[in-house]
Amino acid sequence: MNTSPTTPTQPPKIQNKGLDKADQLLLKNQVLSDDYKVSANFYKSDKIFRSYLKNEISQQGNAYFQDKLNQQGEESAGRMNELSLLADKNGPELIKRSPLGENINEIRFHPSYHELLKIAVRSEMFRVKWEPGLRKRFLGETHRLGFSAGYLYAMSELGLYCPLCMTDGVARLIDLFGEEEDKERLLKHIYTDDVDELYTGAMYLTEKSGGSDVGANLTKATHLPRHRRGKTGKYYQLNGEKWFCSNANADIIFALARTDENIKGTKGLSIFLVEKYLQNDHPNPIDIIRLKDKLGVRSMASAECLLTDTIGKLVGKEFGGFKIMAEMLNLSRLYNSVAALSGSRRALIEAYQFLCHRHTFGKCALDHALVRVKLTELSSLHIANFYLVWRAIKALDLADSGNQNEAELFRLITPMVKKWSAEKGVYIVRESMELMGGLGYIEDTGMPKIMRDVMVTPIWEGVGNIMVLDMLRAMVKSKGFEMMCSEINQNASLHHEYKKPMLTELDDLIRFAKGFKDMKQDKMEYSAKLFFEKLTNLYQIALLLGALNKESEDWIIPALNYLKEPSTELKTKEPLSTDEVKRLIGWEV
Repeated sequence: MNTSPTTPTQPPKIQNKGLDKADQLLLKNQVLSDDYKVSANFYKSDKIFRSYLKNEISQQGNAYFQDKLNQQGEESAGRMNELSLLADKNGPELIKRSPLGENINEIRFHPSYHELLKIAVRSEMFRVKWEPGLRKRFLGETHRLGFSAGYLYAMSELGLYCPLCMTDGVARLIDLFGEEEDKERLLKHIYTDDVDELYTGAMYLTEKSGGSDVGANLTKATHLPRHRRGKTGKYYQLNGEKWFCSNANADIIFALARTDENIKGTKGLSIFLVEKYLQNDHPNPIDIIRLKDKLGVRSMASAECLLTDTIGKLVGKEFGGFKIMAEMLNLSRLYNSVAALSGSRRALIEAYQFLCHRHTFGKCALDHALVRVKLTELSSLHIANFYLVWRAIKALDLADSGNQNEAELFRLITPMVKKWSAEKGVYIVRESMELMGGLGYIEDTGMPKIMRDVMVTPIWEGVGNIMVLDMLRAMVKSKGFEMMCSEINQNASLHHEYKKPMLTELDDLIRFAKGFKDMKQDKMEYSAKLFFEKLTNLYQIALLLGALNKESEDWIIPALNYLKEPSTELKTKEPLSTDEVKRLIGWEV
């Protein structure tokens, strides 16, 4: 029989009558059952996320953003997957010089990067926050709206989510501290709906000398008596090397530098607005030494940059730079938390969808008790992180609306959520990979990329030890601990089963916290790590109790049962059933 080379021969039909799925798979020699399917829309499939937005966002906010979330959910589940893998495999390239030997410092990207950027702009994650009409209309919930689009976006592309974070951060600093002329000129390029008009942002913070120890920075700022714009007083020349510049191709940069070398530490730092192009469209001199060859988030450009007579405009008061930069840094830590949450959620649901259609040892993988036990653990950790992350975002929304108590809480919850979501996120992704066996280790599935990308979250914007120290400072300098204790007390008191054990543990934490002031520094730091771990766990339980309702009980009650039981305690009990695991994960295709 002659067969066309473009028409593959069909394998003989297998008589499947009377065979179960496991036997059919063996006969067909395939990995998953014929009815295997995945979500076509990450928004529609996520009952937990949709339930949260329904309860926490106004009717007007939900109505305005519903179509955008639907579209973003579809993009994240579909087209973005291929684009993200392409951008990861074809990372940015530094074109140092032109053919004539001129330094051009151009960073070129694969076309997939620009397509991903278009999707971000179309999601309105910035527009809903910074366009004046929308900002006024949704006052008090713009961060939750913007991050809702970002949460879906980052489920497919964590690399570009870093430049998006930086862009939102520079908008915040311009809005809070910039002059009216800068606000009018620059913010419209951030809330634009045209990707060709978009200005992205960056934060030039760390240097070789210190890394997280920003007070060791050496970059100098020399005052220019008169700048070419004809203005005096605000313009400086910056000279020094910035060691880790994410989104190195940014249009708007905030950089720290010293105007007086004699004032040491963070107290001597001022902050400057640096633009990629000067008024005459001539490039502002920023020499890109090299691009960082990173483990993950490879789609975006991180670089070592040398500032040589780079023009910067002083923002705020001289020597007030670190306090101003902290506003951008805290927002970045929230982005970091959302990134960790998104990456862990994506890995978890990839594993779950796989296990629902994988047959091993004569039955569906999900029917094995140990598989369900592991999914229960990972899902419970994700749910606890989910409500903690969104509580932090809500605190920022309310703080920006003038609520001082929420501002105090935000000071403590930001390093807490950054540390916890990152550490648990890495664990959830790693364990999800293992649940998929060897296939989880294969690049085509996307799981290795998620693993590489999420590994940056414990490091980006401050490592875990720095977060512990920041939480200690927050307890001293704010009333965040009191606000958190009050919320734990309030939520626990509404549930008789939890009230006594939770309030007993809370009293122990309060007593221990009072002793911090009498401890020597080493002992305080050593004790603080476990203290904040216990406080975080208790606060997460309180947040789950506060979110408990008829709809959410499907995932909150099993998550509570997991969180409140000591992991080291020997116990005999039945694992969750397959239906209970399905309800706990809150995922429906």
